[in-house]
Amino acid sequence: MLYICLPSHNESATVGVLLWRIRQVFQEYSREYEVLVYDDASTDATRETLEPYKKVMPLEVIGGSARVGYAGAVHALLRAASAKTRYPRRDAVALMQADLTEGPDQLPEFVKRFEGGADLVLSDRARAESPPEPLRKLHRNLSWAKRSWPLNAFVGVPGVADPFATLRLIRLTVVRDVLAAREARRWQPELDTATASANAELTREVLAHARRTESVPTRERWDLRLRETRTDAWRDAVKVVKRAWATRRTMPAPRKRG
Repeated sequence: MLYICLPSHNESATVGVLLWRIRQVFQEYSREYEVLVYDDASTDATRETLEPYKKVMPLEVIGGSARVGYAGAVHALLRAASAKTRYPRRDAVALMQADLTEGPDQLPEFVKRFEGGADLVLSDRARAESPPEPLRKLHRNLSWAKRSWPLNAFVGVPGVADPFATLRLIRLTVVRDVLAAREARRWQPELDTATASANAELTREVLAHARRTESVPTRERWDLRLRETRTDAWRDAVKVVKRAWATRRTMPAPRKRG
């Protein structure tokens, strides 16, 4: 089973189209799947948009009336998938955004790498043709900051080109290891955690348990996203560095490879 996990906040303009495209992909690519959407207290028509899709595809919508933020939504989705799986060694979580920047047509290649033995499959994003200016600046800031400590210690892992990308696939045995480690150190998500920071932290946590990691070249389609960017280049870069510093003593070391 592949659990496709979508953290979503006010994505009514695109989440329905994304679900339709996921359904199309898995009609052609034979793989058992279920979509889990965390609706993070959306104030638009996200819930109403999602409702009809429950009748035509395996879909569960979770979430509450209070915002938990991106990191909290991802954590809740990982827990939901972990609770659902019957075969954690054979099942996986695919995490992607709900704004159409990441196409579900890329998922079959991730699944192939997983079936070939990878515990973690990450995106290696090509340079986007027309990303929003704040995002372009954020990537430039993070590229600079990644060369220095403590950020390099946080995300500087050999073989991982892009720890900040959302699109990824994780074996559910590893997800359970991450959740157990978080519980042991009493990890709590922060409401205002930057998406890049949450993705980098999850990458580091997964690498402590994954035996094999692979990357897949991917592309992003900013022209398909209908809302304005929520990225603030300076603010989000500072948040990433602050999170790296705050977790420097508790962040697990990557598992040694072969």
